[in-house]
Amino acid sequence: MSYSKTKTSTNKAAPISAPVIQAMKGANKICCMTAYDYSSGMIADAAGMDLVLVGDSLAMVVLGHADTLSVTVDEMVHHIRATSRGVKRALLVGDMPFMSYCTVERALETGGRFISEGRAKAVKLEGGANVCPQIKALTDAGIPVMAHVGLTPQHVAKFGGFKAQGKSADATRALIEDAQAVEAAGAFSVVLEAIPVEAAELITEAVDIPTIGIGAGNVTDGQILVYHDTLGLFDRFTPKFVRRFAELGEESRTALARYCDDVRRGTFPGDKNTFYMPEDQLSQVRKIKIKNKKK
Repeated sequence: MSYSKTKTSTNKAAPISAPVIQAMKGANKICCMTAYDYSSGMIADAAGMDLVLVGDSLAMVVLGHADTLSVTVDEMVHHIRATSRGVKRALLVGDMPFMSYCTVERALETGGRFISEGRAKAVKLEGGANVCPQIKALTDAGIPVMAHVGLTPQHVAKFGGFKAQGKSADATRALIEDAQAVEAAGAFSVVLEAIPVEAAELITEAVDIPTIGIGAGNVTDGQILVYHDTLGLFDRFTPKFVRRFAELGEESRTALARYCDDVRRGTFPGDKNTFYMPEDQLSQVRKIKIKNKKK
């Protein structure tokens, strides 16, 4: 199955569903991107993304937190709903935040809100075999689930920082087992984050669902990056696996500095940016007497 990447055909193409993503394994590389609001969702969708994730990374790149743990379900629902207004073709996935799926009951509650209030078409959660009961309950309820193994940022305290995972044979074996477990539980795809390319290749071969890499080499079935990292809009740090395809942060700072300079020099707004009154009304306005304010 192939999809045109032009803006015109993208807008006319049928919306992508979770089964469509699943069927792309081995046929087409799957292009995924995070987005957090109407504008970024619309841009990602128009660019031809197959899947748009409203990631809990919004805690860091949008809300300014030090990690992903502080974002709430209410905040996620708000951003998912805003993003849904801009995404017309890509599969819109909502990232379930920290502790919002620690039990089956909470997973169903959060997933239900993401679908009914946020207008997401699927949800994502972090973990392997330990979250399989939640994955099965969600899929049984009709909510498609994207899984996530390897470096799972919500477990950063457990890992002792943002560190690559799966560097040993035993660790790789555990990751393969986790990926197979989430597939068996019903996940339609699985994110592989910050793992050696050799481990990613073995996992991709071991499961029949698409693997979506972020810091897992080019052997996965698809790739995902953070919108702000890709466009150079977040400069607190840049992970090794990020490639910046633009430097919009620097361009934006330069543009806004030019705006300030033009305002202070009185060259903005100019004639093209100014409204003028019709001459017949202007002659009447000039007759208006304005009383000076008392000082």
